[in-house]
Amino acid sequence: MDLFVVRGGKPLKGRVTVSGSKNAALPIMAAALAAEGTSIIHGVPELMDVATLCELLRTLGAVVHRLPDGALSITVASEEPCVAHYDLVRRMRASVCVLGPLLARRGRVCLSLPGGCNIGDRPIDLHLKGLRALGAQVHVEKGYVIAECRRLVGSKIFLGGPFGSTVTGTCNIMSAAVLAEGITEIEAAACEPEVVDLGNFLIALGAKIDGLGTPFLRIEGVEKLTGAEHRIIPDRIEAATLMIAAAITAGDVELENVRIDHLTAVIEKLQEIGVQIERSIRSNSVTVKAGGSLNAADCIALPYPGLPTDVQAQFMTLLTLSQGMSVVTDKVFPDRFMHAAELVRLGAHIRREGPSAIISGVPELSGACVMASDLRASAALVLAGLAAKGESVIRRIYHLDRGYERLEDKLRQLGGDIQRLNDTADQLTAAAIEPHYVSDVPTQESWLTGPNWLTWKRTRASLRPLAPEGREDQE
Repeated sequence: MDLFVVRGGKPLKGRVTVSGSKNAALPIMAAALAAEGTSIIHGVPELMDVATLCELLRTLGAVVHRLPDGALSITVASEEPCVAHYDLVRRMRASVCVLGPLLARRGRVCLSLPGGCNIGDRPIDLHLKGLRALGAQVHVEKGYVIAECRRLVGSKIFLGGPFGSTVTGTCNIMSAAVLAEGITEIEAAACEPEVVDLGNFLIALGAKIDGLGTPFLRIEGVEKLTGAEHRIIPDRIEAATLMIAAAITAGDVELENVRIDHLTAVIEKLQEIGVQIERSIRSNSVTVKAGGSLNAADCIALPYPGLPTDVQAQFMTLLTLSQGMSVVTDKVFPDRFMHAAELVRLGAHIRREGPSAIISGVPELSGACVMASDLRASAALVLAGLAAKGESVIRRIYHLDRGYERLEDKLRQLGGDIQRLNDTADQLTAAAIEPHYVSDVPTQESWLTGPNWLTWKRTRASLRPLAPEGREDQE
């Protein structure tokens, strides 16, 4: 495994290009299984998750390779395989996206229950509910989902869950319904740009879909789909992460290949915090400038068009350096706060209350050894390291490699001091081996009196992580 060594304190400056969206590319790649012929997909980022799905598609009868211009070519050579094995599916939750296309095209699928980041409970019951509504016989046996049908039949389906619509569930049901007999109406469909991008790809293949970008989809089934060419939308999560990186380092960064209309909630929240944003819709770019003090803010992660849960950790990191008290709440994954303990190691003041984290801003963060728990937490810790005084070591960055294309190269391009090393004992620096003591008593006067002080002390004790060598892999 690798680690990052980050030396903070340098403002990021310059221009960088945002990669294609991972969260759009994966369901689109899976949907190519439902088409005859070859699909050419441009803008697919080179990521560990993409490589894993390519390997899975090959086991399911597809010929997958990169073209000289970087596009991904997917051709279904055999329609016999229908088993998605545990060894591949366990590595990445998005593997579940092959469920709908395989069932619709081949009439049978056997899929291992998926793995992925440790960010909270993410069942696939809505996926299975939708497939049953389309006429499939579905059951779970020995850790595998087994689904069968002669041909799916259109139906009315409600995909709302306890924390909102299901994104991958909407992708799965939409990819299955395009080959169903008759009309399918989906209510409470996810509205995320990545779902719309999948819908546009399916339309290019020959599907008939109305209502993309709204909670109500109407899909008229067709007899077959034919391979087509498509370009993936820019990654709004990578763009948001780089915007926050510029803000947290008091930098001046221009991002190219950005869909500004996908980042409305992110831009408005950054402006509320005190970051200057200059938009250029014609050139698909945005410039982020910061330099003054940051304002405290309340952030609530919500389904699109709200603030994405995938930037909740990054915003929390930015708010650790704001003036005053901020509250971060995640309405999508209420337990997605494992990064809070690691930010405390860097000197942040954070306490957890139910689905929220309360952050009391500090003047500065200081370098320490921290460990990533999931993909977006990895990015948040890199941001903290860029802003922290001294040197930070970030371990388990294989999480980061799943979702960011050459992030360290892009940060170095902007002037960041970040180095990738092998995670071995002889590579550990002072930040990794020297103890990092943090007082239980906050420096802000508002915390020194009353019941807040006791709550703070208990919370700090509960947030204090184990030493890295004492942990077990949680993925």
